[in-house]
Amino acid sequence: MDALTLRPWSAGDLELLRMANTPEMTAHLNGIESEHQLLDRNARYLRLWEAGEARMFVIADEHGCSLGSIGFWNVEWRGEPAFETGWFVLPEAQGRGVASRALGPMLDEARQHRAGRRFGTAFPSVENAGSNGICRRAGFELVGTVTDDFRGAALMMNEWVLDLSG
Repeated sequence: MDALTLRPWSAGDLELLRMANTPEMTAHLNGIESEHQLLDRNARYLRLWEAGEARMFVIADEHGCSLGSIGFWNVEWRGEPAFETGWFVLPEAQGRGVASRALGPMLDEARQHRAGRRFGTAFPSVENAGSNGICRRAGFELVGTVTDDFRGAALMMNEWVLDLSG
């Protein structure tokens, strides 16, 4: 199995967002983003890291090639502070357990920076079998579904939660 590393998101990682901004990769996210939205997201990742409100990482293989991204950010969940996590893996790296293997070290990082946050959450589309399977295998508990506006349209998501204090 190939070794993976997580490295902090940098300004130069905008191209990774562009590579993931395809109809195939955004099918469970209500479609692609504009270039302006990608620039905003890249800047937000950097700004929130600097402010201590999020940690976004590039998932890299043993050669330093970018395979995808994973991270967590501050949210309020059911009235209390929590983290939300999300990830993507480029098509050529899918099916090799990349996101599952990156999730463990990312959760370790979240536990170190939880600052009173007990729970980690994830909200994959109910139709995203891969991401829902990752949540299940990582020990997240499915606690319901929620529909919210995402990228200008309704998106039905599974609501997964993990107790980070254990």
